[in-house]
Amino acid sequence: MLPERFKPLVFADRAYCLLAVILLLGALLASSAPCSADVVKPGRAWHSPSSATASGAVAHPAIDTGSTAWMLVSTALVMFMIPGLALFYGGMVRKKNFLGTMMHSYTALVVICLQWFLFGYMLAFGKDQYGFIGWQPGKILLLGVSPGHLINAGGGYIPETVFCAFQAMFAMITPAVIAGSIAERMKLRSFVLFLLLWSTLVYDPLAHFVWGGGWLHQLGAVDFAGGTVVEIASGVSGLVMALFLGRRQGYPNQVIQPSSLALALSGAGILWFGWYGFNAGSAGAATVVAGAAFLNTTMAAAAAAIAWNLTEWLHHRRPTTLGLASGVVAGLVAITPACGYVALWASPIIGLLAGFICYMAVQVKIKIGYDDSLDAFAVHGVGGFLGMLLTGLFASAAVNGIAGLIEGDGRQFLIESLAALSAVAYAAIGTALVGVILHKTVGLRVSEVLETEGLDMGIHGESAWDTGAVPELAATIPAGG
Repeated sequence: MLPERFKPLVFADRAYCLLAVILLLGALLASSAPCSADVVKPGRAWHSPSSATASGAVAHPAIDTGSTAWMLVSTALVMFMIPGLALFYGGMVRKKNFLGTMMHSYTALVVICLQWFLFGYMLAFGKDQYGFIGWQPGKILLLGVSPGHLINAGGGYIPETVFCAFQAMFAMITPAVIAGSIAERMKLRSFVLFLLLWSTLVYDPLAHFVWGGGWLHQLGAVDFAGGTVVEIASGVSGLVMALFLGRRQGYPNQVIQPSSLALALSGAGILWFGWYGFNAGSAGAATVVAGAAFLNTTMAAAAAAIAWNLTEWLHHRRPTTLGLASGVVAGLVAITPACGYVALWASPIIGLLAGFICYMAVQVKIKIGYDDSLDAFAVHGVGGFLGMLLTGLFASAAVNGIAGLIEGDGRQFLIESLAALSAVAYAAIGTALVGVILHKTVGLRVSEVLETEGLDMGIHGESAWDTGAVPELAATIPAGG
């Protein structure tokens, strides 16, 4: 008989092996038939690579190299956000958990990269099945997608491989955001299993609902770059997991000192930089809409930073550097669903509202006392929900063909509200299911001893900061030089 403490580890190993067998079987059974279904994203037309001319002949359009180049750059920008998020989160936790927290972001990158190409892309962007999920075996490992297969991306044709890679980055960073809610107390092996289960059961279906031709898309909901799929989903899921795990030791009675606000600020700057690929890249091509999304993103982030700092100065007379960074991220979150649909004058308003409301959401957390470690819910959940509502309010037909309440289309505002509420409900229920599964099997939380020692040494056997004595010289220097 194995000691009791080793049983969860054995279970985890068996679970990993079983999952690997399932993934390999799925890949081997994947159809090699070419994919012909359109890739759909609201607010722009994604078409198959050929169309009939007036004479009945089939035209095969050429690749738009400019748009393809822009999408490759955007993909790299979004990938760079993940190291930025790792620094942002790592700088806000205690120094004993710096590496463990950064590890969560990088683990999300590598695990979801494989999950997405194996079957996640198919579930999100395969042929629609009753508005709920995609299913198209030829998209597993892209076995049925030829390198030359093109899709219409906002006016220009780009390879589907590029689109798949771009969307993979969204799938990677979304669960990495959730790590901010469970920082400093979750088992790494449990987090790995959480990534696989959550992405498959929550992210992929939700992406299909909104971007892959699912029921919210069919209803007319628009979400330019992820207010529902990324922001609401990650924020609400983070809150659910924080409640499952409970408070950190000492919270809220003890001061939890950030390890490095300088690194947190650096991470926020990288996030802002990468967010241009996140938002402007979601135009799908180098177009006027991409330019509008780029400028809207800039102005909303700046306005939100000012609003956050001003609000905290009015509250306790201290505009903090962490407040500035948090405000920037709140503005980026709120403008994400709206950036390709609203006129330029609306983005500073969205940013100002995001900075103030997300700051107040943090104060509510403090009053209630739940431990969302790095405020993923207050910033991403609340900010994403606010952004969806403001998309329905400020959307301008002159920008991207969608009119909001301010232009007289109350129906669009109601649809955006329904989409936001649906994302909240689906993410909460799906995450709760994943949490129960993990709690009943491998467990979620590290031991009290390990939590006290810190994740860096307790799990990884490493330290982020070398604060020991200066090493001895390799050679002895004679007296007198």
